[in-house]
Amino acid sequence: MKVMLIGCGAVGIGFATALYQGGERPVLVARGETGRIIAEQGIGRTGLLGDVTVPADRVRVSESPAAAGETGFDFVLIAAKTTGSEALAAELGAVRNLLKPDGRIVLLQNGLGNESAYLKYFSREQVCFAYICIGFQKAALNRTEITVYSGPAGIGSLTGDESALLSPLAAAISAGGIPTQVREDIEKLLWAKMLYNCTLNPLGAVLRVPYGKLAESGDATQIMNRLIEEIFGVMKAAGCSTFWPDAKAYQKEFYETILPPTYGHRSSTLQDVERKVKTEIDSLNGYIVRLGDRYGADVACNRMLCSLIGAIEDSYE
Repeated sequence: MKVMLIGCGAVGIGFATALYQGGERPVLVARGETGRIIAEQGIGRTGLLGDVTVPADRVRVSESPAAAGETGFDFVLIAAKTTGSEALAAELGAVRNLLKPDGRIVLLQNGLGNESAYLKYFSREQVCFAYICIGFQKAALNRTEITVYSGPAGIGSLTGDESALLSPLAAAISAGGIPTQVREDIEKLLWAKMLYNCTLNPLGAVLRVPYGKLAESGDATQIMNRLIEEIFGVMKAAGCSTFWPDAKAYQKEFYETILPPTYGHRSSTLQDVERKVKTEIDSLNGYIVRLGDRYGADVACNRMLCSLIGAIEDSYE
């Protein structure tokens, strides 16, 4: 396969190591110091799914999609932060014949609504999605650590069954140590991830604590319960659904089963705040707020958290 992977943060490095370990040689797009370190030292991952090191002489790295000088890719995986989606989509759209006619862009990103930037340049059929309930933390510019594993990653399309096209990609990533499945229920999975991320990420970032500490606080639990109720209200208003019939059913499984294995994980939003970089709140709770406003659903708690994260970003020096 011809694969390009854009965005060599914690998630991108993790999936890049899996692709190389699985026998592929993806082109990694990494800019600045990150690209230089990868070119000189290679990439690696440690943690729950095993240790993998890919030496520099095996890694293919490019400063930009155009600089790679290649077209006709089977897959372009986007692991870059959602804050740069508009610029990145335009950059990809400017590379003529970047994808093969049946090639696919796969968004390995947090949140919902990220596809809108790419649909300006690519068809809806060409844009696919990934569900990732695996915790990655950056150990160095070229290394990542897997701290949480809640189950296989999923990839799929919102436009129909893409099993034949996506199965080789899933097989390669799985062979490299990150179990990955093609899923026809990707929309339900994405909403399940939204429930998890929107409930935990911003609140953990505001309070500067890992996930588990939130459940130990009665006040934080009240906030999380309200966030979950609002998200279910938005889903109902928008005609969407996930694997739980209502907020109470999700809350029970959330506290008893879903949250405990991720007790010590520090959210990507918290990691961004600590590095004083812009967070992906607009693709998480911000998306809930926009959808709630469109359909007239109550999103007051989600809106407040967006404002708090925005205030934190405004305080960066």
